[in-house]
Amino acid sequence: MELVFWGCAGLLAMAFAGYPLLVRLQARLRPRPWRRGTWEPQVSAVLAAQVGGPALAARIDNLLALDWPADALEVVVFCDGWVPDGVDAWALHPRVRFLSHPYRRGKAACLNDAVASASGQVLLMVDVRQRIEPGAVRALVACLADPEVGAVSGELCFEDPETGFARGVDAYWRYEKAIRLAEARSGSVVGVTGALYAMRRELFRPLPEGTVLDDVLLPMQVVAAGARVVFEPGARAWDRPSSSSLEERARKVRTLAGNLQLLRLAPWLLDPRANPAWFRFACHKLLRLAAPWLTVGLAVATAVLAPTHPFYALALALLLAAAGLLLVSGLWAPLARSRPVRLLAAYWHMNLYAAQAPFAFARNSRLHLW
Repeated sequence: MELVFWGCAGLLAMAFAGYPLLVRLQARLRPRPWRRGTWEPQVSAVLAAQVGGPALAARIDNLLALDWPADALEVVVFCDGWVPDGVDAWALHPRVRFLSHPYRRGKAACLNDAVASASGQVLLMVDVRQRIEPGAVRALVACLADPEVGAVSGELCFEDPETGFARGVDAYWRYEKAIRLAEARSGSVVGVTGALYAMRRELFRPLPEGTVLDDVLLPMQVVAAGARVVFEPGARAWDRPSSSSLEERARKVRTLAGNLQLLRLAPWLLDPRANPAWFRFACHKLLRLAAPWLTVGLAVATAVLAPTHPFYALALALLLAAAGLLLVSGLWAPLARSRPVRLLAAYWHMNLYAAQAPFAFARNSRLHLW
């Protein structure tokens, strides 16, 4: 039981504290800055859409209004299983090109076809839901002026993050962005923000059909090709965080299960000879999936060992105090607003979703197309 306790505690500490501290230390002691420059290549904004409507129209208008020369920006929209209404003004815009397929095939297949028809040197990958700031594309492309950089992630920001369940989501994202910034400053980030990233057209490799996490597999392919993937906080996309745990659960379970899917689709990710960032991938992605089971193992071992030594008794008391704090915070709003409780709630919910991810993947290894 002592071996279980210290093994689980050590791996949990590595996942949530050790690895973040390690990359921050590496960024401080052996920084790898990249050069930002002025460059105005042809940019193709690539957008896959499962439905039309006002949200898609707003996003196309948003993309056309980006701070970028009009003659150097095209918007390629792939309509998955539907055909756009030609009477919409944006459907007739000369810089917007629509592709479609009569049957729904999923985002990965749409991206493959859209990129194959894109003419830009730089691919700007975006989603329908998030609003992109006007200067985002210029900030991303400035990083690509460095020939060693192959892809650049933007930053996902939340509107109204101080309400309800959104507090915990925002706290988690602040923690995650700090890790990504340290990864970029010391080498390459493991994944990019799916709502906003840019990459060199020649580094794009077709995604296996049904791929859920294009925002992990594509940057890992860039790293495997010998280029860097960096993070640019000056390029921002805005979204609304989940307002309830049920809403966040559906999104997060699918994303976490997508990491398991990656191991089936791209087993080379765990091969140090093929993936220069395999250690970062294992620590940042896979240890997160193991965290709920490590937490259970730690709790069980602590309960068994508590009568044998004051240290384990104290550890059990701290675990019970944390659980009690979460329960009380659900009844007393002022406590729920404190930063320690917000982080504790984020940890609880993220591990709850991670525990459900293997079962979601086992039920349907292809997961949902969208």
